[in-house]
Amino acid sequence: MSPSRFLPNQNRDRDWENASTASSPASIPEYTGPKLYKEPSAKSNKYIIHNALSHCCLAGKVNEPQKNRILEEVEKSKANHFLILFRDSSCQFRALYTLSGETEELTRLAGYGPRTITMPMIEGIYKYSSDRKRFTQIPSKTMSMSVDAFTIQGHLWQTKKPGTPKKPSTPK
Repeated sequence: MSPSRFLPNQNRDRDWENASTASSPASIPEYTGPKLYKEPSAKSNKYIIHNALSHCCLAGKVNEPQKNRILEEVEKSKANHFLILFRDSSCQFRALYTLSGETEELTRLAGYGPRTITMPMIEGIYKYSSDRKRFTQIPSKTMSMSVDAFTIQGHLWQTKKPGTPKKPSTPK
């Protein structure tokens, strides 16, 4: 055993007190170098949504104009948390929403769907898996920062309005 283990507790306490006074804030000069510490910002899923739109929801040349328009809206927005609205469990993209922390209300940023969505309107919630490049349903009903997409109840979707009936063609 080392001899320091046999020292009385008083000596160790005194060493601790001496060491701590030597590094008190008053004795350390003010640091004037580059700022290395970055203030923690609110957690954001902006990059996850960007990847989901690019690799899953709106992948391919056909969807490029719509994807670019929506990503432009994401960049302009000051929101931290974005959510994708799917038509149903087949994960077909419909709109992009932002989550308001105070009101717990979702507001449409781009796409087609209700202007605002409240929590009772939500039917299913999904998480995007970056490595699998697909969405998986979460067995929960609570909206949190880990949610990336959602579906709403079917009756909330507007159905196409019936058009005027076409006249039957007359035989020639």
